[in-house]
Amino acid sequence: MPLTPTHPGPDWPCQVKTPGSYDWERSAARWLRELVPARYAGYPALIRHPVLLARHAQLQVQQEIRVARTALQTARADLPRLGLPESVIEHTIKLYAAEVLQLQHIARSVRAVTEALAGRGAGR
Repeated sequence: MPLTPTHPGPDWPCQVKTPGSYDWERSAARWLRELVPARYAGYPALIRHPVLLARHAQLQVQQEIRVARTALQTARADLPRLGLPESVIEHTIKLYAAEVLQLQHIARSVRAVTEALAGRGAGR
């Protein structure tokens, strides 16, 4: 039985077509490939199984969140030792904080796409 398009929710990435619409899995795979290092995009298993690509994208984004949080938590102690002016340090802290929020949003989007791909049976 084919899926009927449904409203995917607020975390659904605008670059990915609605689940159940024509070619939505391809748009999902294209978006997910942008989230992983380029070398992974050529691995046959990840090309053939979008749900596997989604799993790797989840891991990648989780790691990026950890890195951004570490950068944020250590900025005030580490950046002055690099001789940076206070204004640059403050700007960098705001940048890291914004990046953590953006990555958390991307993580929710990847989770939504992964659930939709898995629910459809993609990659089996």
